[in-house]
Amino acid sequence: MTEALITLHYEESGIVILQMQDQAKKNALGTVFVEKLTEALHQVAQRAEVRVCVLRGLEEVFCAGGDEEMLLALAQGKIVASDIMLSRTMLEVPIPTIAVMEGHAVGGGLTLGLCCDIVMMARESRYGCSFMNMGFTPGMGTTRLLALAVGEYIAAEMMLGGQFFRGAHFEGRSQINYILPREQMWRKAMQVAAAIAEKPRFALEMLKRDLSLKKRRLFEEARTNEVPMHQYCFALPETAQRIQENYVSTKKH
Repeated sequence: MTEALITLHYEESGIVILQMQDQAKKNALGTVFVEKLTEALHQVAQRAEVRVCVLRGLEEVFCAGGDEEMLLALAQGKIVASDIMLSRTMLEVPIPTIAVMEGHAVGGGLTLGLCCDIVMMARESRYGCSFMNMGFTPGMGTTRLLALAVGEYIAAEMMLGGQFFRGAHFEGRSQINYILPREQMWRKAMQVAAAIAEKPRFALEMLKRDLSLKKRRLFEEARTNEVPMHQYCFALPETAQRIQENYVSTKKH
């Protein structure tokens, strides 16, 4: 039997663990993977007994960003960037969400984590934006959400240069909640989740809606600007060539 790409583990305490586990593609955001992840997030939203969602990837890779097939489909005009609404889906989960980015996070995979309410990074893992390495501008709300998380200047360096930084690089210079050794992250994440799960669902929903307002507004602003930039970049023949030449090396961090 093929292992599920996404699993949901519901605990009696009100915590749900959403596990991304596509070993073969390192949790890359392909069409099927995004569909399954979106379905899982909708399921979480509909479960009245759930009070906090913990988002987890693989030990070595949290999420590898857009997969090559999807990126080439964008370059070939088979799909359009405005159709990819995973960030909005993550932002609109009605209960608090915790991103446990134990492994590396790339491009849209990093942004996916930053859409959560509480964010954790590993000191030894690498985080970066590879969009420009492949010839196109950042998407999924990255242009605004990354700046909110790590500051405008660090975000600009990450987006313009396309390089990766270890989690330790962001200690003392970002808004990331916890930057810890990888082996300590899961225990801390569950401690944070347990403290949240003690609270009533109705109150969590109201506070989550209020606290996430800035990020939701920033996403909509980013999307307004990112879509036309994508349309221009992906319309250029050289973009598909850059994706094919640089996709593999990008994922090596």
